[in-house]
Amino acid sequence: MESTGGEEEERKPCKSYQQKKKRKEITSACMLNTELGAVLAVMRRPQQEPSIYTSDSQSDTNIVNSLKSLRSLIFNPQQEWQNIDPSIYISPFLDVVQGENIPAAATIVALAAILKILRLEIFNEKTPGARDSITCIVTGISTCRLETSNQACEEAVMLRILQVLTAVMRHSASSLLSDHAVCTLVNTCFQVVQQSANRSDLLQRSARYAMHEVLQVIFSRLLEIEVKPEQCESDTEDFDEGIDSDSGYGVRCAVDIFHFLCSLLNVVQVVETEGSTSHAADEDVQLFSLVLINSCIELGGDEIGKHPKLLRMIQDDLFHHLIHYGTRSAPLLFSMICSIVLNIYHFLKRFIRLQLEAFFRFVILRVASTGSSVHLQEVAVEAIINFLRQPSFIMEVYVNYDCHPTCLNVFEEIGKMLCKLAFPGAVPLTTIQVQAFEGLVIIMHTIADNIDNQRDSCPFGSFPVDITEHRPFWEEKSKDDLDLKTWVEHSRVRRTQKKKLLIARDHFNRDEKKGLEYLKLCQLVSDPADPKDIAMFFRYTPELDKNMIGDYLGDPDEFQLQVLREFAETFKFSGMILDTALRTYLAAFRLPGESQKIQRILEAFSDRFYDQQSSDVFASKDAVFILCYSLIMLNTDQHNPQVKKKMTEDEFIRNNRAINGGQDLPREYLSELFQSISTNPIAVFGQSGLLAEMNPGRWMELMNQSKVMQLYIQCDFDRQLGRDMFACVAGPSIAALSAFFEHSDEDEMFHECIEGLMSVARIAHYGLEDTLDELISSFSKFTALLNPYASAEETLFAFSNDMKPKMATLAIFTIANSFGDSIRAGWRNIVDCLLKLKRLKLIPESAIDFDNAASANLSTESGVISPSHDPKCGDNQTPNAISRFPQFLSVESMEDSLSLGMSEFERNLKIIKQCRIGSIFSNSSTLPEVTVLNLGRSLIFAAAGKGQKFSTPVEEEETVGFCWDLVTAIALANIHRFQTFWPSFHDYLLVVAQFPLFSPIPFAEKAILGLFKVCLKLLSSSRAEKISEELIFKSINLTWKLDKEILDTCCESITNTISKILIEYPENLQTHLGWKSALHMLSVSGRHSETYERSVETLITLMSDSGHVSRINYAYCIDCAFGFVALKNSPLEKNLKILNLLSDSVNLLIHWYRNYSDPGSNHSMVSNASSSSVEDSIRGSSNYTMNLFIKLGEALRKTSLSRREEMRNHAIASLHKSFTLAEELEFSPVNCINCFNVVIFAMLDDLHEKMVEYSRRENAEREMRSMEGTLQLAMELLTDVYLLFLKQIAASPGFRTFWLGVLRRMDTCMKADLGIWGETRLQQIVPYLLRRMITKMKEEEILVQKEGDNLWDITDIQIQWIAPSLKEELFPDEI
Repeated sequence: MESTGGEEEERKPCKSYQQKKKRKEITSACMLNTELGAVLAVMRRPQQEPSIYTSDSQSDTNIVNSLKSLRSLIFNPQQEWQNIDPSIYISPFLDVVQGENIPAAATIVALAAILKILRLEIFNEKTPGARDSITCIVTGISTCRLETSNQACEEAVMLRILQVLTAVMRHSASSLLSDHAVCTLVNTCFQVVQQSANRSDLLQRSARYAMHEVLQVIFSRLLEIEVKPEQCESDTEDFDEGIDSDSGYGVRCAVDIFHFLCSLLNVVQVVETEGSTSHAADEDVQLFSLVLINSCIELGGDEIGKHPKLLRMIQDDLFHHLIHYGTRSAPLLFSMICSIVLNIYHFLKRFIRLQLEAFFRFVILRVASTGSSVHLQEVAVEAIINFLRQPSFIMEVYVNYDCHPTCLNVFEEIGKMLCKLAFPGAVPLTTIQVQAFEGLVIIMHTIADNIDNQRDSCPFGSFPVDITEHRPFWEEKSKDDLDLKTWVEHSRVRRTQKKKLLIARDHFNRDEKKGLEYLKLCQLVSDPADPKDIAMFFRYTPELDKNMIGDYLGDPDEFQLQVLREFAETFKFSGMILDTALRTYLAAFRLPGESQKIQRILEAFSDRFYDQQSSDVFASKDAVFILCYSLIMLNTDQHNPQVKKKMTEDEFIRNNRAINGGQDLPREYLSELFQSISTNPIAVFGQSGLLAEMNPGRWMELMNQSKVMQLYIQCDFDRQLGRDMFACVAGPSIAALSAFFEHSDEDEMFHECIEGLMSVARIAHYGLEDTLDELISSFSKFTALLNPYASAEETLFAFSNDMKPKMATLAIFTIANSFGDSIRAGWRNIVDCLLKLKRLKLIPESAIDFDNAASANLSTESGVISPSHDPKCGDNQTPNAISRFPQFLSVESMEDSLSLGMSEFERNLKIIKQCRIGSIFSNSSTLPEVTVLNLGRSLIFAAAGKGQKFSTPVEEEETVGFCWDLVTAIALANIHRFQTFWPSFHDYLLVVAQFPLFSPIPFAEKAILGLFKVCLKLLSSSRAEKISEELIFKSINLTWKLDKEILDTCCESITNTISKILIEYPENLQTHLGWKSALHMLSVSGRHSETYERSVETLITLMSDSGHVSRINYAYCIDCAFGFVALKNSPLEKNLKILNLLSDSVNLLIHWYRNYSDPGSNHSMVSNASSSSVEDSIRGSSNYTMNLFIKLGEALRKTSLSRREEMRNHAIASLHKSFTLAEELEFSPVNCINCFNVVIFAMLDDLHEKMVEYSRRENAEREMRSMEGTLQLAMELLTDVYLLFLKQIAASPGFRTFWLGVLRRMDTCMKADLGIWGETRLQQIVPYLLRRMITKMKEEEILVQKEGDNLWDITDIQIQWIAPSLKEELFPDEI
């Protein structure tokens, strides 16, 4: 029971299928029966109107009988319609359709019956006889008789015919149709389209729609056709491609149909105007044809490229027609032409490289630039925009054309044309201007987005590329054979070669020799020159002087003959008749006037043409040459106005008899040549012009060239090529977008313009610094901040009440923040805007955080140096920076701000806050050095007043101070590379000082404050570089010299800074210049009462710590100390302390002398590479130490002349102490005498002079006596020091002279004339001092009486003169 149930379940589906099949059979039978009945009924119905048909004819009877016999077969229960030959039940209906005496109503019903049969799919492609049946339907419908007497019936029949033809192509058995049948079907459909031209609108639309549907089916089948490999290798064989004849229609019918559609573009109509007739293109037919062609391309897609014959049809016939009619069509036709080319670009761009260039050159660019009508121009610009919207178009078109020396610069021409069209000339903006602007923005966004998306870190390379070796510019390397980097470099070199060729062209047009020399210089031709290089230059360089080319090619020189032969080899004459080839040849130059030159040129042409002719018309090259000469003469005869009697065709043929190897050329051939020359002259002589149109010869040459040129290069975006392609349109683009920004009023256009300009900045960031500077300059004009004629109030009003200045300002500072590393001269505009905002009080104090700038990006204590940013690398920080900008575009309008209660100041503050001005300077450590230099230069020059206009001194002071605050912030942020950029900053200071109208006030004051901040930062770091230290102090000294009165206003700040340096970081001061400057500043600051206490304490602290005093700063410490003690009214206590420190410092000299070198000094004695021995080092150390001691002695000597007695006496006491300690320095005899001369003798002389001077003053006895007492101490010092160093002094060769100097000064003091004050008290001390010295000299046997030495006698004589009372005591032998 279970098995029985399972079998029943299996039978149910089978039974259901049988029922459905039976139902379909019955349905088909009923439908056929109904249609048969309808046809018979119509045919039996008496005619209501007179008819030309005879209803009782034999043919009518036969048709009726065939219909009746079919009825007997309809309800046969044994038959299956899928297995019956369809011709059995289709033929009767076709007989009705084809019958001559059948009324239109019957034809309509029969056609309806056939339509039902097709739509119900009573048979399919597997049904026996399906191929013949479906073919019979096509044949029958194509021969259908129409009712000419009744237009309504005729239209009804044609509508049914269209429906049946469409159903045939949609039927599954349509794939069995032959190519011929399909072409017949299409032809029938087109005949209906033609006949419907004067019929109802419904019929016209239906006919065209049917044609469209039929072609859709045909070209959709290209996807199903398999291409055999041998078919891809040749497109000349005549065979059915891809399928067998038994498998149905294939590519052959598609080719024939496509050819037919192309031929429809040439349909003309007769136009009658004012009694005359003319022929013009039938635009309606052309439009219909273009629509169908476009549909075929859309459906065929890239499959068309697999079928050579069909592809060849598009490359040649279609493109030739499109280019020919492109500039002659109405806007609608032109729009369709552009759409077709765009679709071909989508699917077949690999195969249309030269065709696409020709379309842009001769159609789109020409119409868009100088359109015959505004509407055409709008269509052309819109077509360009559609191309630009394709993701890879601009990169590919640049690589394929702009980088190819023989092609038009398509991208550059598009860019410049859009810039020209977008440039607003009047308000309101026109449609074309808006369109061109849209296209320009698309270009900018496309390049910017792609150049940002590539996040590799490879360097960009130089811009532009240098040509380092000779490379044939006409040779193109395949992208597939090279790696990406090599191919990119190859493309860039070819672009550079192309630019050089155009420069060489200009040189050549002025001077032939200079042009050819420039080619060698740029390595565009080899050295020595290769004839092929020169020939290629002549052949492919546009706008060369064609007269000069002709003269060069006709020259008899051997090298130039080789150039001529190579030049002729560049032409492809395959498939051309003689006059077309000659026109193509002579279009490249102009024949010279000399006959021998003409002969040589035509001989080269004849050889080339004969070698490439595909027919056997010419027997030899001589025949070609003779006929060419004859054509030139004919051309002159027919078109020279001076020739009155023109040559006839018969005369031309007669003149060329027997020139073809003794035989005549075909008369038809000569006749065709005569008509061609007579109708269309050859441009032979005279100056050349640009090629105006695509002529047949040029097109044939293009097709020949396309066979040997590489296919269209498809590539992804490359950053280097993207930058290069932008550079060629950068200038016009900025100008156009800026002008558009100025004239735009709509918010949408306004914002698009800003975004376009920001995209320009994103591109220029990658190595196009000049472009970025130009962009900033353009933006600056719209900020309303740099108008020199507007008052501050007017500027503030304009900025506050207009969105443009705000957006321009935000754009400038956004660029500065995001792309500052690529800005060069543009910093000047940025600084000018910044300073104007400052003067307008629009920059709050918190906008720039100078403290943050000082600490940003610094890690000097750890020794880590932040690397500078390389603008040529791909490390991209753009998206985050630019992502802020659109936020401003949504900032509330003024009305919204007012509704929120925001004041004008608050609105402005909100904008300035978004500018992030402070981050420009705080993040300057990431900027490359050249950017820092340009920014610093702009700020320093602005601080000096260059380009600035101040209304009040206060405004000037604030502006200058602000500039120096910014310079200081930059220096602090870049302290890690101070020595690399500051030399240039110092040079800028030198330049500033030479400005004609430069005023050091307040420049110097603000500068020195900032410089000391930088100095403190440098020295507070761990052992700054010596170079950096010298650099900053050079700048400080320079600023000091500009205005030495700056201490009057900023002495306290300077003193605090110097004190901090000398107290906290003295070990980091390593150079002479640093110590000299710091201590000199400290000394000068002590002159002010407000800073004296801090300054003197600093000095005392410094000198009290022997570890901070070295041989480098010792001399400067002495100078500084003397500066303090020399001050009038300075506290005695401080001065005495300083003098004590000075005298104690001799211990340091002793220490240095004993150790020969100072570890903290750059005057090392033992490490000196130039020293030859230790003795030399010791000697050098002694001399240096002696110099320092003399420096100390001179300071104390000068102090001994102080007006205050305590100071003088203490100075002498300090000097006495110094000499006492200096005994350990082991002075040489020469050093001792030198020390006496410079210090002690000079001090005695000065004190004596002072004493005498006071003695001659009235009421100066006290001062005189005080000075006398000091002189006494000085003489005692002399005696003590003399006795201390007696042995060294006596050993000196100049001892005799020195001793006489001592005696002379004793005599001077002994006999000092004090005038009314009587004798000097020194007369009491001098004899005592002399006694001490002479006694000691005797004890040391220095002063003894001996032969050959008169020192005894001289001394004796001097003592008698100075102190006679000592004669007996000291020289008793003389009594």
